[in-house]
Amino acid sequence: MNKSNSIVAGEPKPTSQRQSMTEILARPVAGIVVLLGFYVILLAAFAMLSPFFLSVSNLANIGTNMAFIGLMAAAGTPLIIGGGLDLSVAAVAGLAGVIVALIHSNGINIWVGCLTALVIGAGVGILNGVIVTKLRLNPLIVTLGTMSIFSGLSMVMTGGLSKPLFVPAFNWLGSGRIFFVPFPVIVMLIVFAVLWLVLAKTPFGRFVYATGGNPEASSLLGVPVERTQMILYVISGISGAAAGIILAAMLGAAAPNAASQHLLTIIAAIILGGTSLFGGRGSVWGTLIAVLILGTLNNGLTLMNVSSFWQDVTRGVVLLLAVGLDQLRVRLQG
Repeated sequence: MNKSNSIVAGEPKPTSQRQSMTEILARPVAGIVVLLGFYVILLAAFAMLSPFFLSVSNLANIGTNMAFIGLMAAAGTPLIIGGGLDLSVAAVAGLAGVIVALIHSNGINIWVGCLTALVIGAGVGILNGVIVTKLRLNPLIVTLGTMSIFSGLSMVMTGGLSKPLFVPAFNWLGSGRIFFVPFPVIVMLIVFAVLWLVLAKTPFGRFVYATGGNPEASSLLGVPVERTQMILYVISGISGAAAGIILAAMLGAAAPNAASQHLLTIIAAIILGGTSLFGGRGSVWGTLIAVLILGTLNNGLTLMNVSSFWQDVTRGVVLLLAVGLDQLRVRLQG
């Protein structure tokens, strides 16, 4: 009898522990904390493996090399939260650099070229948004098509060749520093902060999460679903153009396909940061940490002279592990 009572008395403890774990994982900040912990471990590991890793110049290089990717990933995060997807953003970045170079080569002020590139980026966002929201076509197919169109246009306008852009004031956008902090990193952090404020503190931010979570129900409740997605596509287009301008300034040249090779990294950073591809869930801060993780991983493996082929394998493994842990967290919440 006593033994039976002791067993019964001891049974609630595991259940209580599981409930406590579920409550912790259910908190929105849990995923970000896990990512941050993984990033700290990654920093410590590379610091032990390479004496050059924690140098100021190397850390600045990581930030500079990932800043333009972070810009596109930052804008892509609310878009995916809102139920959209933009695969054309990297193609827009390449097109923006080409536009700046061609306008400058014709004797027009380079800042006019930058403004023109940003306007065209917004135009691409409007085009994507109209096709997706008005024609109700799948955003994956739509932006895959526009990606091909604008990548092809960049190649046609340049003949597939890079266009030099050696203008000191312009190049400063990609290589300049303010108080030892690279200017591209400052721009990236400002964009992340602004998007966080918009998503967390404004009615539009609530519209974004509602649109991605359940667009039909949200529309019935008065949420402007189509307008919300349209704005998100425009933001994505502008971010692609801005990233292309910064990349061209950093390289000192406009290369048509310079950003296209980073499209997978952009999408990977958003997913790694905890944003759901089904919409309705995600955080820009998670994306920022994921961008830093991917940039640090690439830099650390390069310092260790690891083959670029094995770097691709490692990034894939890290992405799969992160997504798997995130899905486990979501299931525990449910």
